[in-house]
Amino acid sequence: MAANTSPIFSKVGVINWGSAATANTALDGTGTVATIFTADATNGGRVERIRLVHLGTNIATVVRFFINNGSTNTSAANNSLFYETTMAANTLSQTAASVMQELAMALALPPGYKILMTVGTTIAAGIEATVIGGSY
Repeated sequence: MAANTSPIFSKVGVINWGSAATANTALDGTGTVATIFTADATNGGRVERIRLVHLGTNIATVVRFFINNGSTNTSAANNSLFYETTMAANTLSQTAASVMQELAMALALPPGYKILMTVGTTIAAGIEATVIGGSY
């Protein structure tokens, strides 16, 4: 089988977001999750980056990302933990920026696949993830 020798670019830009505030300590993608990106059902999609920001005053927590194969996340076999990062504690201020992280992904997803997000500890205000990507 010949490899694709031509570069591929997304056809339509996609920006999705979601937030999480309730602890989910499962490392298999089951339980309460936020779906923050769903690839195009026909041609798939690409995630370029994910930006995380506190939505107010929160304690430190871990944010976990799972790839889901497009089926229900209640079956662990449909999910794969692929990235986690620590978000430092944040105090809401009107004079200082909140703690923010931007994660470079460059992740191509098959049709219908999803990116799910959880937080490791219950936090007061939540963390929002904004996904910048595209559909093929």
